[in-house]
Amino acid sequence: MTLMENYRDFEIGPDPFGRTWHILFKYLQTGISIRHADSVDVCFLASSGDETLKRVIVLNHPDLLAYTKRKGTQLTDTWCARLAAFKLRHAIENFEDMDKDYLVTSPAEIERFDYELRKWEDDWLRSHAA
Repeated sequence: MTLMENYRDFEIGPDPFGRTWHILFKYLQTGISIRHADSVDVCFLASSGDETLKRVIVLNHPDLLAYTKRKGTQLTDTWCARLAAFKLRHAIENFEDMDKDYLVTSPAEIERFDYELRKWEDDWLRSHAA
């Protein structure tokens, strides 16, 4: 199962060390409720061999609102979870900031990951059209 077909249970890899990671979606909640932050926090568990990491992808709420307003799209839980999955994939494949529990997503990354998501959706629709 690819990341976009099921953002709740998927594989990422290889990382720079040749490992593949099994990813499970754990939760999505507002950061204000746990960290007093204006964010949407998306938590994943990443397992490879005997190692399991818990990583929270932080999507800043003002950045999300600005982007969706500019693009004329809606801010939804599913969209946020998919953006977070792209951020986690980027972090694992580059082993970037994997020493951190919270991975903050920049406005530029929100735009890039949304572009990748929309491209995947368009390609999927074209390949599955009746």
